[in-house]
Amino acid sequence: MKKLDYYIIKKFLGTYVFAIALIISIAVVFDFNERMDRFMQHNAPWSAIIFDYYLNFIPYFANLFSPLFVFISVIFFTSKLAENSEIIAMFSTGMSFKRMLKPYMISAAIIAVTTFCLSAYVIPRGSVTRINFEDKYYKPRKKSTARNIQLEVDSGVIAYMERYEDFSKTGYRFSLDKFEGKQLVSHLTARSITYDTTALHRWTVKDYMIRTMDGMKESITKGDRIDTTLFMEPADFLITKNQQEMLTSPQLSVYIDHQKQRGFANIKEFEIEYHKRIAMSFASFILTLIGVSLSSRKSKGGMGLHLGVGLALSFSYILFQTIASTFAVNGNVPPFIAVWIPNVLYAFIAFYLYRRAPK
Repeated sequence: MKKLDYYIIKKFLGTYVFAIALIISIAVVFDFNERMDRFMQHNAPWSAIIFDYYLNFIPYFANLFSPLFVFISVIFFTSKLAENSEIIAMFSTGMSFKRMLKPYMISAAIIAVTTFCLSAYVIPRGSVTRINFEDKYYKPRKKSTARNIQLEVDSGVIAYMERYEDFSKTGYRFSLDKFEGKQLVSHLTARSITYDTTALHRWTVKDYMIRTMDGMKESITKGDRIDTTLFMEPADFLITKNQQEMLTSPQLSVYIDHQKQRGFANIKEFEIEYHKRIAMSFASFILTLIGVSLSSRKSKGGMGLHLGVGLALSFSYILFQTIASTFAVNGNVPPFIAVWIPNVLYAFIAFYLYRRAPK
């Protein structure tokens, strides 16, 4: 590490932080202007608005648009270096373009690690507070009903509910099938099933009938009420919008594995969120390389041309990432592949621009 490396790192990170602070300040003003009427209508206290909402709003949106800020920062200060002939001076000392990239990649690594730690551990905890605030003072997101619920509550035990209502903690037209291998050995049907909030996994089955099969023999048991333990909770099937944002990466991994074992099909958004947190961190390296390769050459168009091309590429990256995620949710593309497609594509663009950069 030389003095020049520290100079570039300081310029890179300083411009990055300044760009984030500037755009987030504008975003907060516009967001408050849009939501102010709802906040006042629901009598939201100022302490909750500031500490519960905006204190968690800022890191969420800063992290969301981090790739854009990385690109703009690199384009902005590298174009200034090229315009002032500082890059030419570096090359005249015998420094290679590859060596000049070292402080850029160190800065990108710092941003990548920070971005991953924020998205994997810090922001999900803050999102719980922020989304709970929105439910109470802006617009409710939490689901109160669910239909056609089917899941595996134990090995070979399948539960089904036609409808569940959270306000009464009751599910209707309930059935529970137990299999040994591929053979059905027990079939329970009930008019309703109610969750006991005082005990974990405790349910009360009402107006039930149990058919037990033993080879060619069958026995029927009926009753008005029975308490039982089932390894399921309302939270397993009442999935809130953007619930994946409220889970840390270890929690997401456990949740995805758990839901896959139970046969849940609507977990693609959770898988996308899990892989996106890693992919977005690696994007810092790719976009930094593209930015340096584009703006290190002194051109007649000046900084404006570099900024224009840089903004177009960064916005297209964010757009392409959104489209790829949609393919995973609505199509048959595996979430891991869908999330990494933009990185792979832009890695080829970065390599092409690197080959054409001034050496």
